[in-house]
Amino acid sequence: MPTRLDDLLRSGADDHAALTYKDVTLTYRELRSRVARAAGGLRGLEPGARVAVYAEKRIETVVAIFAVAAAGGVVVPINPLFKARQVDYVIDDCGAVLLLTTPERARTLTASAPTAMLDDLDAGPPGPAGRGDASPVAAILYTSGSTGRPKGVVLSHGNLLAGARSVAGYLGHTSDDVVLAALPLSFDAGLSQLTTAFLAGAHVVLVNYLLPRDVVRLCARHGVTALTCVPPLWTQLATQNWPPEATRSLRYFANTGGRLPATTLARLRETFLQATPFLMYGLTEAFRSTYLDPAEIDRRPGSIGKAIPGAEVLVVRADGSACDPGEEGEIVHRGPLVSLGYWNDPARTAARFRPFPPGADEIAVWSGDVAYRDDDGFIYFVGRTDEMIKTSGYRLSPTEVEEAAYATGLVAEAVAVGVPDEELGEQVALHAVLTAATTPDELRRAMERDLPRYMVPRRFILADALPRSGNGKFDRAELRRRALR
Repeated sequence: MPTRLDDLLRSGADDHAALTYKDVTLTYRELRSRVARAAGGLRGLEPGARVAVYAEKRIETVVAIFAVAAAGGVVVPINPLFKARQVDYVIDDCGAVLLLTTPERARTLTASAPTAMLDDLDAGPPGPAGRGDASPVAAILYTSGSTGRPKGVVLSHGNLLAGARSVAGYLGHTSDDVVLAALPLSFDAGLSQLTTAFLAGAHVVLVNYLLPRDVVRLCARHGVTALTCVPPLWTQLATQNWPPEATRSLRYFANTGGRLPATTLARLRETFLQATPFLMYGLTEAFRSTYLDPAEIDRRPGSIGKAIPGAEVLVVRADGSACDPGEEGEIVHRGPLVSLGYWNDPARTAARFRPFPPGADEIAVWSGDVAYRDDDGFIYFVGRTDEMIKTSGYRLSPTEVEEAAYATGLVAEAVAVGVPDEELGEQVALHAVLTAATTPDELRRAMERDLPRYMVPRRFILADALPRSGNGKFDRAELRRRALR
């Protein structure tokens, strides 16, 4: 039974493919050997010392992540889309004693930590690893910082392993699976693609996303069986031409990082006829929270499902009491996936990580997400507390406005935000990328067919593409700033 992150590599058969990047594939035996050599290169690392890894997805990046764990350190994977200022902040904030990166990236940085090249890390023979059981902390994952400076979520070995067992279980991972890792490894769902695959002894194919057709090509080339993406990427992939060789092996496709528009989901189900759709909800602070049983998708459109195995997810009032069916409240997650808090930020940790029920010993994550349950206990996501739009005396979810925009068939991307308005409190502004030649008035009239008057956007801000955060999600904070100009 694995007890540390690096133990996951023992699950795979020696000669079974473990990791592929471009034209190079390592077996589990080869991957374990490279991790052992890299851990030897980190000998002398103090238990619990933070080691930052800043690189695109490649074999050396994965080796470094697991080698740091094997050496007793705490890995801090930095999003490769971060710029120098963000990278420097993360390194300083977590107190990294070492930065592992590439020569090209090193030249752009002024990091205070000593720097070593990933290519040199596993060049020598295996050496004695550090005392991996000296600290329960395995990783610190930093958010993209779209709403301020990045904050580091502290994850234990237990968090990562509990998440891997739960998610691999309901996704049905086996050693026959080929998982295309399309998400950043600094993102909780991206790291989960590694942990859930390695736990099952499956094969991971790394891709640094460039164009939607690259994903299609790799699915065909490697016979991909498992593909998880965020909604903006799924929206792009749904418009691609998927030849039979790219879809015939796909066993499931999964969504995370926000609600998947109903029109996109319908298009994907038509494309991947034999694949099972999994709609998931999670937050970095608890790694993964809910998924919708695929058998319930048509019966419960828009639901994010129920708690994943081993977790408890509730919808509660401000005083911690359970909401009635249909009553909106805050999502609270408790159980073994709840992380250890925010690094170097006791105030925010105390605000988000609180006892549940109030006064109890067990700490839960109060998500800040608004949702409600139906009579059967299925959860429906409404929106972020800080993203809800208050207009004309109503409190509305931007998701509902966005769904109406997608339903018109006139937009490829849509994000609704609230803009201060003296008369209304806030007015609804919709950022949109059009799919056809149309005007804002035509789009407005199309949305009026499905929305009450107060929910129809007053402003339409058109663009060729909408900005994304480092994790591939729409950058709502930036879009809100643009709407205020």
